Amino acid sequence: MNRLATVALTALAPISWGSTYAVATELLPPDRPLFTGAMRALPAGLLLVALSRTLPKGAWWWKSAVLGTLNIGAFFPLLFLSAYRLPGGVAAVLGAAGPLFVVGLAALVLGERARLRTVLAAVVGAFGVSMVVLTAEAELDLVGIVAGVVSSASMGAGTVMTKRWGRPEGVGPLAVTGWQLTAGGLVIIPIAALVEGAPPALDGKAFLGYGYMMLINTGIAYWLWFRGIGKLTATSVTLLGPLSPLTAAVIGWAALGQSLTPVQLAGMAIAFGATVFGQLPGRQHPKPATKQPFSSPEQTDQNVSMDLGNGEVRR
Repeated sequence: MNRLATVALTALAPISWGSTYAVATELLPPDRPLFTGAMRALPAGLLLVALSRTLPKGAWWWKSAVLGTLNIGAFFPLLFLSAYRLPGGVAAVLGAAGPLFVVGLAALVLGERARLRTVLAAVVGAFGVSMVVLTAEAELDLVGIVAGVVSSASMGAGTVMTKRWGRPEGVGPLAVTGWQLTAGGLVIIPIAALVEGAPPALDGKAFLGYGYMMLINTGIAYWLWFRGIGKLTATSVTLLGPLSPLTAAVIGWAALGQSLTPVQLAGMAIAFGATVFGQLPGRQHPKPATKQPFSSPEQTDQNVSMDLGNGEVRR
């Protein structure tokens, strides 16, 4: 039950990320993805650091910078570049292939065995997502494909290294999440200034949208994500990723009036089933009982006398 609760809480992160598209299109300024990425990461990171009242020490300064770059600073810009150069469906499929990177990296770095059921869940999940988001008019762009693949690899490497390094002794996931978001936001800001120029003027809707993105979509979501990485295997966490495009499709249907075809509904069922299948615990093989060596008469007498002295009989 504890594992089930951890999986359910961790799943709230990709479910929250599935709302990004609807919030961005309905509330935020258009054509400012890097500014949006910086507004998501840096304020949320600073807030979590303030709440935890804990700063990195020693090697955790550069570890936080590396993890923040992999999970946030490089991932966000590459993801947005892929989304701009490719149809949304193609970009979503490349993102859904991220678990395959984690499976391979976890086997190399963490020693997590790449089980057939895990690989199967990752492949079927990506196939189900492709049924939901791909269209016949989808066009391919080399730069967009490379950006999408590298963004998935960056997030996958960040997930594995987050599991590998863990947390400093006595430091909770809130502080570590704050460190990574702050580092990632600091990486994005100069890129956003160079590519997009000065920040746009913000109205009430934009403040509402950025507030949601900062607090719910990033601060709480990444805290749950990194908390889950600390308690579950890296592959188990990453197999929850397809919930993000599935949530986006449901929100598009329920809130934005977008239609869902029978093929898309079948893809949603396949991807969700693969996600659930990937979380099922593996079969536990009982360890054979080890035979105890025969004791000498002297040892037997000594053990019996000790047991009788304590008024107990050990079995």
